[in-house]
This record gives sequence, C-alpha cells and structure tokens, in this order.
Amino acid sequence: MNHKKWLTLGIATLSLMGLTACSNQAKVGKHVHFSETYNASKPATKAGNDSTLHVAEINDAPFAGMTLPTLQNNQEDADVYSPGGEGALFNQNKNHKIINNGLGSLKLNKKKNTALVTLRKNAKWSNGQKVTAKDIEFPYEILANPKSKSQLYSPDMSDIKGMNAYHNGKAKTISGITFPDGQKGNKALFHFNQITPAIEYASNDFMWNGVEPYEHLKGIPISKLPSSPQVRKHPVFIGPYKLKKQIDGESTDWVPDKYYYGKKPHIKNIDIQVVSSSNTVAALKSKKYDFTFGNSASDYAHIKPLKDYSEVGRPNFSIANFGFMVGKGNKSGHSTMTHSKMGNVNLRKAMLYALNLNLVAKKFGNGLSYRANSLVPPAFNKYHSSYNSTPGVPYNMAKAKKLLKDAGYTKKHGSKYVTKPNGKKLVIHYGAMQGNDITKATDDYFMQQWHKLGLDVKYANGKPMEMNSFYSTLQKPVQHVMDVYIASSTLGTQPNEAEPTQADMYAPDDPGNSSHLNTKENTKLYKEMNDKKSFNLKHRIKIFHKWQKYMNKIAVYAPEFYGIDWTAVNHRVTGFDYKAGNNDFWGNLGLNSTHLK
Repeated sequence: MNHKKWLTLGIATLSLMGLTACSNQAKVGKHVHFSETYNASKPATKAGNDSTLHVAEINDAPFAGMTLPTLQNNQEDADVYSPGGEGALFNQNKNHKIINNGLGSLKLNKKKNTALVTLRKNAKWSNGQKVTAKDIEFPYEILANPKSKSQLYSPDMSDIKGMNAYHNGKAKTISGITFPDGQKGNKALFHFNQITPAIEYASNDFMWNGVEPYEHLKGIPISKLPSSPQVRKHPVFIGPYKLKKQIDGESTDWVPDKYYYGKKPHIKNIDIQVVSSSNTVAALKSKKYDFTFGNSASDYAHIKPLKDYSEVGRPNFSIANFGFMVGKGNKSGHSTMTHSKMGNVNLRKAMLYALNLNLVAKKFGNGLSYRANSLVPPAFNKYHSSYNSTPGVPYNMAKAKKLLKDAGYTKKHGSKYVTKPNGKKLVIHYGAMQGNDITKATDDYFMQQWHKLGLDVKYANGKPMEMNSFYSTLQKPVQHVMDVYIASSTLGTQPNEAEPTQADMYAPDDPGNSSHLNTKENTKLYKEMNDKKSFNLKHRIKIFHKWQKYMNKIAVYAPEFYGIDWTAVNHRVTGFDYKAGNNDFWGNLGLNSTHLK
C-alpha cells in the first residue's frame, strides 16, 4: 500500500473511530524515548574531518536569510546559521543554569539589583574585530526599538532601568546598561528594578543571551538592518565557524573561524541545505546527509530501518498550540481584548473538545508526538503540570456540543451549521501552514470534526498558507484573515530556550501574543513567576502549575501536541551530543570517513 493511500484510509479511520474512542482520553499517550547522544564506533580521522559534513534543513519553503539572532523569527534561520554560534554569550550546565566559562561570565548582586557581564579578553568576531562591551548592549537597542520590528523583545526586559523610555522612544540610549571600562572594554553592568530567579538561567526573558557586532553594523539605521548588505551578504559570527558562502534561501556553507576564542573545530567544511519534507526519506536512503534538522514524526517509520543511521532525540522545548483571535494590537503593539467572533470561551472549548488528539497522535505520530495537556512542555520537567492534575482538553464530542448549545449557538430549521447567539451567520476561518501529507491530513481531520460539531469552518485564504505568508499575516497587530490557527512556539525569546517564563508569549505588550490575550489574572500570575518569593523553587513551581490551569480554563491558547526533537545520525559522525550541557555542539563533531556510510 503506498503512502498516500495509507493517509486517505487513516483519515477515514479517524472519522469512524472518533465516535467510539473515548476511553482514557485524559491520559498521556505512549511515546518513544531516545538517547541524547551518538558516537560512531570508530574515532574521527584526519581524512574524515578534512571532508564535508552534510546537513539537511527540512522545510517546504526557502529560509528567510536573517543572520542576526535578534531579528530572526523562525527556527529555520536559526538552524542554517547555527554553526556561527548564534551570538551566544553564556554557557550553561545540564540544568540550564549559567556557568562562567563561555564568551561571557555573569555576576549578580541581589542587594544592588545589578548584573555584571564580563567578556573573555581573547574574543573576536569572524572578521577579526574585538568583541566589546558595546556588543553586549547593542542587541537591546535592536530588540527594543520598534523600528526594527523584532518579534523577540520581551516585556520582562523592561525590568532593566531605562528600557521602557528607550522602547517608547523617549530616550536615545538605555540608561540601565553602563560600561565600567568604556564601550570598547569588556564589561557591561545591568541595573535592574529587581533581580529575578530567571536571570540565573540561560536564555531567560530578562537578559538576552547574545551579542551583536556593533562596529560591523554602526551607521546603519535600525529600520534598515534587516535588508542591509552587512546582514544579508556579509554577516559576521562569533562561533566556531564562519560563513564561506550561501545560496539565498537554499544553502549555507561553513569553514572554521580562525578568530574563534574556543577550541578549534574538527571538521573543515559544513554544508547545510534546505530539503523538502517529501524528499527527506529518499535523501537519507541515498546517503546524501549526515543528519537533519526539522524531522517530522511521519518520517520516523521509514527512517528507523536504515542500518547506517541511528536516531538521537530529546524532549522538545517548543509546543504546537491552537490560538484563538480574541482582540487586536495597537500601533505600539499593546494587545486589547475585544468582542471578537472567538470571544466566547464555550465556543473555543467546544472546538477543542471536538478533536481526538490522542487518536491523531497514535495514527500519525509514530510515537514522536502526543496530546499536550498544558502550555508548559514536559521538557521543563518539574514546571510541567501532570496529566492527573491538569488533564487539558481531552476529546469529548458530547461535551463539545453541549457547550455550544449552552452558549446559544444553535441551528436554525434545516441549517447544517449553527448561528451566533444573536442569530447571525457564523463562519470561522482556520489558519494552517503548508506541510507534508500528514500535516494536510491532520488539518483536514480538524475541519471534518468542526463540521461534525456544527461549525462552518473554512481554511483561511481557501487553503493552507505558505509559512512566511502565514507568519507575516499572524504578526500583524490587526488581521481579519484567521480566527483560529495552529503555530509552533518555543517558550522564551531565544533559540533553545531553557527557562519557562511566560511573558514573552502571553503578555499584553509582547509581539508573540498573536491572539492578543490581556487579562488581569494572566498578568498577575506571570509576574509572580519571577518575584522575590519565587527564588524559593517550590513556590515558583506552584505558580507555574496555577498558571497552566488558568490558561486551560480560558482557552485563548490551547496546547495541541508535545513533540520530540530528533534526527537520524549517520554512522561516520562522532561527538553528536544533544544534551543541555554541551555548549560547543558544532565544534565537538567529527567524521571517521570521507564518505557517508
């Protein structure tokens, strides 16, 4: 039976089973557990390391080509430019706590509410320019300047003194970041209104875990940075590799950076290419790539039997979630909840209860995805609320229909779909992204279930949207294309987020709050996550659990699936390590053969 036929039958099966598969819906689904490391049985060789490491970025659209981490708004750009180090400032231990052996070190003074960042003195950019204190501060100028249109500014950064004034255009500099030995020195002192528990961890929302090359970019208006040649054509990096060449949207090619402050990387050339999701399995079968980024669960069953590859994985810090449009943003980005089409909580919950996510995961997930119960993924272990205490919104079509009826959504005589409580026609537009056959089948199943519930739901723009178009639409302060959507997100503003503070996604002033949620209780809870009481870990965990229950109650955002970040690694690769404490992923890789095995 070919793959497409299996998909067609799968959807038909979902349709039939959805009426009866109601038992144990609230429990966690079974899923695969991987090793987080792979090391070839034979050590790396000089000949192998002198060859090229081939990496595939699995995506059905070209990557956008944004080299500055402060302006990236998708994982694909972060992936294809990651050999350059992602501008990372701090190293972390296995528990994601900052350790002082990276590009920079951190010293907190809780009494004075200050954080001192000190650069190592031998640090240089890939063009040979010294990394300076100004490079520590410059990311904040980019992030907090509305003209940059960065999606990564976090409201939590307003705890830095002077940040609000700069962000609102009332000051040209950020007064709370000073330079004890001058802008060209190696120290930057941050003055906070308060020191929070999150600051002790890598990639938190209060401090940016990175530097940007001020000397390379000075003189360019911040509004012009995204399109400037210094960013698009001649970028500089701080990691073990520098960019040798790139084909826009298609590939990046890397060689060792002779100015890198750390140990010299083993491999002499890295080539990263975009590969469509439909070609992933064939590409690995023909041994074109050593490993991949962005694997889908649907490929696992076809990749697992490949004898020259081993699977490596870890719980994903990102989460796929539903979002319901309940408001709009103003020119400054502040969200206000309005009397929108999706403003009724019963309508939102009914749409969620109508979906049998356990069954979808079982049918299509291959053990690599499972129904999510809260907006904090299990990768955050102790912060994640258990399925027993927080079951989420498990499948229950009868309950879904009752919620609609109780809220006044009823069918008129002879009509196929319900109307609004005021009797007017209700049409809901679902925003979905283009993907592989499994993605399309899942979206079609959602539509089928909503129609069965009695809702007239149509695809936004008539069909699933191209990724870049989807996000550009979703990020507008006001848009009328989507009423409900599914998007993947990572907690925190930065790649490989390791600290689960929620303000970057759900605060009223944050660009990531695409549904425009704004309630007093949500604001109260996410602020309590990082007040002084939350230096007590037990108290902090309690607040996180309380917040997860609240978010499930209001259902403006709702979790879809948790996933596993996984890849298949060719058996010529050495030193592949996904663990949190590995701060030199690319530099530690090696090859024991000139050709893939």
